[in-house]
Amino acid sequence: MTTTQSLFQPLSAGPLSLGNRIAMAPMTRSRAPGNVPNAVMREYYRQRNGAGMVITEGTASSPEGLGYARIPGLFNAEQAAGWGEIAQAVHEGGGKLVIQLMHTGRIGHPENLPAGATMIGPSAVAAVGQIWTDTAGMQPHPAPKAMDDADLTRVRDEYAQAARLAVAAGADGVELHAANGYLLAQFLNPKSNVRDDRYGGSAENRRRFVLEVVDAVSAAIGADRVGIRISPFNTFNDLASGYPGEEADTLALVRELAARKLGYLHLIATPGAVPDSTVQGVRAAFPGVLMLAGNFDRDRAEAALADGSADVIAFARGFIANPDLPKRMRLDLPLASFDAATLYTPGVDGYSDYPAYDAESIEAA
Repeated sequence: MTTTQSLFQPLSAGPLSLGNRIAMAPMTRSRAPGNVPNAVMREYYRQRNGAGMVITEGTASSPEGLGYARIPGLFNAEQAAGWGEIAQAVHEGGGKLVIQLMHTGRIGHPENLPAGATMIGPSAVAAVGQIWTDTAGMQPHPAPKAMDDADLTRVRDEYAQAARLAVAAGADGVELHAANGYLLAQFLNPKSNVRDDRYGGSAENRRRFVLEVVDAVSAAIGADRVGIRISPFNTFNDLASGYPGEEADTLALVRELAARKLGYLHLIATPGAVPDSTVQGVRAAFPGVLMLAGNFDRDRAEAALADGSADVIAFARGFIANPDLPKRMRLDLPLASFDAATLYTPGVDGYSDYPAYDAESIEAA
């Protein structure tokens, strides 16, 4: 097998079997006014359906998880119907659709939440920093309500119900967002989790809620339809990084996940941020499908697949301005650059208006 073939080789993995080893990484794009997936989003995902797996933007499993402006949810029939149309659009190109379930936890602001929703988190510790609101501009993160036993049960059940809605709507699976400082990552991290009960303190206690959510979602739709994304050594959204025992804590979590035989594990492994020993340790501890993300280009992706470091590579920024990214990589065509000013603005500009490479040029290549 040549390295060029490896990136475009099919992957046999049960319900998440893929036509190639390219995944479109989850990217918040804030194009869902009213928190409902819409026709503009359907077109955006349809354009990118050449990926073996399309992982959606973070999608809230409950109203209180809608911390950002204009992000979609998956907790009612209207939202499920919208995701069903997107799943159909991705399937038309042969791709698999996985909906990333993201509860923002303490990352948010009441101005972005529906009426009656309350910001919650593992502990009543505010994140340093600000967040955009459409009504009041940039605002500081307030301190969330520390989750009590009723909150823990409810949120766990909401993840499971969102997963049921996803699969019933036609999605192939879900990805639990336990990375980048959102709710599940907040439980894992000692800076955002200062609880003194069975969900805080030791690393074992801090990962307890994450594993309970994994188990609830797996029971709801089957473990082979469940992925999870983690980001050790990540300071995004005011997390602690490099604390004593972080690598050991990460590998202990990975071993727990491996025992559950999930559909895949998605590791953010940005060079220079995550130690090589951690990436290698994760690979050794997780015999299932391992997806890596973190500033990959085609050559680095091919190398990771060829040496067995990963089974799937997730690309993020490349998909923004290159809806046909897999074809461009396969034919070694030039990549377009995206406009950073329109990453999170409403409408089609900087979203679904990036063109595919000129068809005649592709055919002549």
